[in-house]
Amino acid sequence: MKKHNRSKMVFDDGFIDWKNKFLPVDWSDFYEDAKEPVSEKAPEPRGNEVQLNTFVDADHAGNQVTRRSHTGVLIFLNKAPILWFSKRQNTVETSTFGSEFVAMKIAVELLQGIRYKLRMMGIPLDGPANVFCDNEAVVTNSSRPESTLKKKHVAICYHRVREACAMGMVRIAKEHTSTNLADLLTKNLPGPQLMRLIQRILY
Repeated sequence: MKKHNRSKMVFDDGFIDWKNKFLPVDWSDFYEDAKEPVSEKAPEPRGNEVQLNTFVDADHAGNQVTRRSHTGVLIFLNKAPILWFSKRQNTVETSTFGSEFVAMKIAVELLQGIRYKLRMMGIPLDGPANVFCDNEAVVTNSSRPESTLKKKHVAICYHRVREACAMGMVRIAKEHTSTNLADLLTKNLPGPQLMRLIQRILY
């Protein structure tokens, strides 16, 4: 990374404007009363706004013994990594879709906690947290109000993530697998890919 300007970052392979990845949607017909919990005791925000950017990934059935998947979450405050989560999931998911949705729910819950802490420290937030996932089906089901769930066993994750989108806490976009930084936390990577992803974090 060479330069940072809120939602814009420059990687070695070119300029990326992250805000162009998010499309405005209307959730009022689905989660009409959705509202992000904000403490009344939070101090008045002061200073420059900060932005949360999150990469999410899951290694489906990565455990060779139990076939449980592995969750990886990497959270940035502006361009500084502040939280990374790498842990085996508690259930066996039968599909990549299911394991990725579990990982997305975990990311949303981590972000909710971080946003609460920042507000309680008087730090202003630059809108919703940006979340990037490399699974097209999860992105579509999470970010498009008209999408319907076909696999009921992930219904809790499905509604938890969609409600977070509806309340304006997060917004979700597709990130290509080759540039998903959360891959570092879910699986063993070939040397060249490992170095390429690490260089995007340890600038």
